[in-house]
Amino acid sequence: MRFLCLHGKGTSASIFKSQTTSFRAKLNPSFTFDFVDGFLASPPAAGIDLFYPPPYYSFWNTFAIPDIRRAHAWLRDLLARDGPYDGVMCFSQGCSLIASFCLYHQAETPDEPLPFKTAVFICGGAPMQALEDLGIEVSPQARDMDSKSSKALAEQASTDAILKSGIDRWQNAHGARSDSGVPLDPSNVFGLDFTQMPAHLRIKIPTVHIYGNKDPRCPASLQLSHFSDPRLTKAYDHGGGHEVPRTSEVSEKIAQLVEWSAVATRVG
Repeated sequence: MRFLCLHGKGTSASIFKSQTTSFRAKLNPSFTFDFVDGFLASPPAAGIDLFYPPPYYSFWNTFAIPDIRRAHAWLRDLLARDGPYDGVMCFSQGCSLIASFCLYHQAETPDEPLPFKTAVFICGGAPMQALEDLGIEVSPQARDMDSKSSKALAEQASTDAILKSGIDRWQNAHGARSDSGVPLDPSNVFGLDFTQMPAHLRIKIPTVHIYGNKDPRCPASLQLSHFSDPRLTKAYDHGGGHEVPRTSEVSEKIAQLVEWSAVATRVG
């Protein structure tokens, strides 16, 4: 099972490889992971330079639709050159890239299969700007919550917050709550009404959604889970912030979910 792995904004392939070491070590050798750098140089993500040296990369620096679509073109070229991949595994901005790629694919070429069979999303959602461009109504409340949660993440992930509070810095800015593995009701996720979402935009491959209920961007992760086919989706609350926890319990659970994604591609 071969996975393409895409990192978060202001990090790198080597950083994402390090962040996922604990759960990948619990998988058998049939799982292989290809970590790829973004194509744009970037300043470091908040607090990341405390732990990892440069260089740092991103897939876009603004949420302008031309920038997002340029990243999609880069991804298509990568898949054509280095694929095929059985699945994708992504974190934060990497999730935004894959999620928006899948949604535009569903909107523009719904009869063609995606160029991968499964997706594992870790702490990430779909860009609001892409949702609007695809014709999904985004309320002023949703835009405001999205903006505030992004600012809260930057503050809580900052060097000052890490040095002052350590792991206690994480506080979900919007009080989003979910029992482990059970996404919030659509009406409570960033104010979007998912009951009215066009059926053709559903992501039709098996997906895994891993998030932390202390992550200010947790609502974005839960929102993304509602774009997936509920019959082909697993969700897991790792209990932390905008991160990949490395405890034995969390690592074992994430490994099990990656294994499930492989099985799900074979059975439907």
